[in-house]
Amino acid sequence: MPRLFTGVEIPDDVAFELDLMRGGISGARWIDRESYHITLRFIGDIDEGLAREISYELDGVEAKPFKLRLTGSGFFGGNKPHTLFAGVEECADLRRLQSTHERICQALGLPPEPRKFAPHVTLARLKDPDHQALHRFIASHNLYKSRVFEVGRFVLFSSRPSRGGGRYAVEESYRLQAGL
Repeated sequence: MPRLFTGVEIPDDVAFELDLMRGGISGARWIDRESYHITLRFIGDIDEGLAREISYELDGVEAKPFKLRLTGSGFFGGNKPHTLFAGVEECADLRRLQSTHERICQALGLPPEPRKFAPHVTLARLKDPDHQALHRFIASHNLYKSRVFEVGRFVLFSSRPSRGGGRYAVEESYRLQAGL
């Protein structure tokens, strides 16, 4: 069974901007433009029955379209950086959508997500990066702001476990409805 997670896709033009940031950090494994997304809820490796239940419940999510903007850059991992990312401007609608996904997963028996939701777009995975280059990257991209874009759907992604992470496939998409 593939590994599943829910997320929001990044528009092609914004992904292109992020792609232009690539480079300059030894120890960085850059993410392919087609794989940029904002994870809402990591689900993991589950059986087909539970996957169908999750898909069914996600189909019932009621939320209206909303606007997002990516902003700045940063990294996770403190003194041992492991993930370089573009940030996401605070958005109450995004947080509500994420908490709905969290409630659905817990109601279906999945354990709570152990990490606090920190919306971001992963740009690179880091392994023993050059710290000076990493800090130069952050400094040169900390004022980055994408255009504001509308989120009109969320998706159920799958990935096959592989070294460095496999390509993501959209298993299902769920339209957000205006007028709710």
